[in-house]
Amino acid sequence: MKWISYGPDSWLLQFAGRVGDEAFARGRAITAELERHPPPGLVEFVPSFTTVLLEFSPGTIDAAGLSSLATRLRTVAGRALPPALVTEIPVVYDGPDLGRVAEAHGLTTCEVCELHSATLYKVYLLGFAPGFPYLGDLDPRLHTPRLAAPRPRVAAGSVAIGGEHTGIYSVDGPGGWNIIGRTTARLFDPALAGEDERAMFLLRPGDRVKFVPVRER
Repeated sequence: MKWISYGPDSWLLQFAGRVGDEAFARGRAITAELERHPPPGLVEFVPSFTTVLLEFSPGTIDAAGLSSLATRLRTVAGRALPPALVTEIPVVYDGPDLGRVAEAHGLTTCEVCELHSATLYKVYLLGFAPGFPYLGDLDPRLHTPRLAAPRPRVAAGSVAIGGEHTGIYSVDGPGGWNIIGRTTARLFDPALAGEDERAMFLLRPGDRVKFVPVRER
């Protein structure tokens, strides 16, 4: 593990050298530890595939504190993860980019749908928008570059491919991923927050997602 300074009171912890199952397990364990037992002065933290950015209140962390925290996180990073929750997402495969994605890979639209729905995806992280899941393990035959010019508005529930990932737009907004379908599943609902903010999100990092093709919305 390596600390990288990101300003006077922010530090980036690099816990892995590349994306993969080992990095994912480490990141999940570190995130869980920071949620359960945040170090003194921690304002917020932002996890990514191989790093986590931590922001502290001014003057609340020093070199000794960082060293102690790294030791604790290194210990928990080796712990086993609990069984993953599997969520089925119904999808109507009729997106505006479906035909172009199929043509780019020499596939039929039916083959794209079959390949996309055949995988049990892993939620690596939520980001970009509230509840937007970055889903890994997309079949390499469907890896498709993002659009050269993002759309100014993409509807919530749009199922899309961006590079080597697939995902679901959780709110209306701009986006540059290739839209291949849509779902009625609601990934982000602030009305469900209550006392636990996590209740707003349908998916959590570590969950598994199975897309189920349907004919009607």
